[in-house]
Amino acid sequence: MQNFSHHNSRLKQKLAKKELSFGSWLTIPHQSVIEILSTAGFEWLAIDIEHAAISIETVMNLIGHIQGNGMQALVRVSKNEEVVIKRVLDAGADGVIVPMIKNKAEAIEAVNYVKYPPIGKRGVGLNRAQKYGTAFNSYQDWVKNEAVLIAQIEHIEAVQNLEDIFSVPDIDGIIVGPYDLSASMGYPGEYHREDVKLALDKVEEISKRLNKSLGFHVIDSNHEKIVEKINKGYSFLAFSLDFFFLGDKARDEMRLLNQKIK
Repeated sequence: MQNFSHHNSRLKQKLAKKELSFGSWLTIPHQSVIEILSTAGFEWLAIDIEHAAISIETVMNLIGHIQGNGMQALVRVSKNEEVVIKRVLDAGADGVIVPMIKNKAEAIEAVNYVKYPPIGKRGVGLNRAQKYGTAFNSYQDWVKNEAVLIAQIEHIEAVQNLEDIFSVPDIDGIIVGPYDLSASMGYPGEYHREDVKLALDKVEEISKRLNKSLGFHVIDSNHEKIVEKINKGYSFLAFSLDFFFLGDKARDEMRLLNQKIK
């Protein structure tokens, strides 16, 4: 478990400096998957409780395994909602990725749910994060200065309101969700369409103009797609997800094998 009196968020510092940071997405809730991914050199893993079938009890165990394997543990929560954000942070998460932030008011809400008063409105309780009551004071300082809050930009309305979202203090960065962004424009999954590309161009332009960290979830397990995003100025990069890394490798190798034996 982390010692919050000495624990600084490497990720938060990298976001502030717009330095490259690579993580991946965890949807298979098992210790072995975390240990395998830790050998790849990821700095963080995001536990997905929006779409994956992962319970809050399991989340706490996964957070412990991620941190115990030298990575930081983010949780992509199910929605911008007080209770779920509070519970995953009390379970010891290093930060949260909040889906479907569309405007400034929703960004302020997310900050309120992450931060204790007087900055926010988060309720105070004791659990793993506070070392079961033995480290509340140091955890209070940690939340104020080190907890990571990422707004997920995945709706065309968010693109139109991006400057306002960036104006909210304590939003550390954004991550573009390409599937939902294209869906909000009426074309689910068709993120190579010209109008979807134009929306992404706008996100990139605003982020660069305001000197803000730019993030993207690259679904593809091919590293060339990550390089393309780096060349466009993205620095906070979620590289694919557990079942694509597993499935793509198996499918590719079986396809190649079948070609050789025919």
